Amino acid sequence: MRVSTCLLPIYPRHQAREAWRRAEDLGFFAAYTYDHLSWREPFRAGPWYDGLLTLAQAAEVTSRVRLGTLVTSPNFRHPVTLASEAVTLDDVASGRLFLGIGAGTDGADASVLGQAPLTAPRRQDRFEEFVDHLDALLRTPESTLEGEWFTARDAVTRPGPITVPRVPFGIAGIGRRGLALAARQGQAWITTGDPRTFDPDGGCHTAADSRAGIATQVGRLEEACHAVGRDPASIDRILLTGFVPEQFDSAAAVEDMVAAHTELGITEVVIHAPIPGTVFDLEQGVYEAAGALAARLEG
Repeated sequence: MRVSTCLLPIYPRHQAREAWRRAEDLGFFAAYTYDHLSWREPFRAGPWYDGLLTLAQAAEVTSRVRLGTLVTSPNFRHPVTLASEAVTLDDVASGRLFLGIGAGTDGADASVLGQAPLTAPRRQDRFEEFVDHLDALLRTPESTLEGEWFTARDAVTRPGPITVPRVPFGIAGIGRRGLALAARQGQAWITTGDPRTFDPDGGCHTAADSRAGIATQVGRLEEACHAVGRDPASIDRILLTGFVPEQFDSAAAVEDMVAAHTELGITEVVIHAPIPGTVFDLEQGVYEAAGALAARLEG
């Protein structure tokens, strides 16, 4: 099991540099950020910086911690430009880049460029093409790709990422098609927990409910791996917390949560850095204890 953190891209340069440096010093395995143009309230009304440029800044003040997105989506990114940015970021980070990738929601990013809203199945269509094109671009120095959603004509990706054969992908998705894509293209799979948690009438209100839902997702991921002839143990399973009905009020509670999810087959738990007055209002002492736990598990 690994324990990582997620820092929202809300800090100006001097604060951001200190926050990312501290995440590494505390002992977290990885430090991620969101990749949106804006996000939900109260963050939509405040500062919000670009996710990829934030990671470039983080790479300059860290040397060990893995850096990545949770998650990038096709809502406003194109695989050709993202491939170039990923190669550059991987170089700046000396091979530490990880790309979490999702289908994109119907929220603020979905129509910011003037595009029409998509249904969930059509977002999944676009997602699959986005991932496949990005995979090809990062593996091949020169690519011409034709698709329904994205085109690449004589696209050049040189020198390619430091990580071979390409930057690792974490695929976010809990439906049949998302899990199949994770099994086929992901070095990791990403979940934010049981979607019933977000529905007041969904019936997922306790830690036990949440854990049962995640166990079901892990089982379906393993089935998807078997369907494509892949060893399920070869794919990491990342849980982004902050949206699950778990207690984070003490160091012991965090350790219990991590241990419980290890039993479920999760291999990495991500805890948000504290943001007072928000859903991520974690006590600093508990955050520091989570970093210490990460260091012990890694050691």
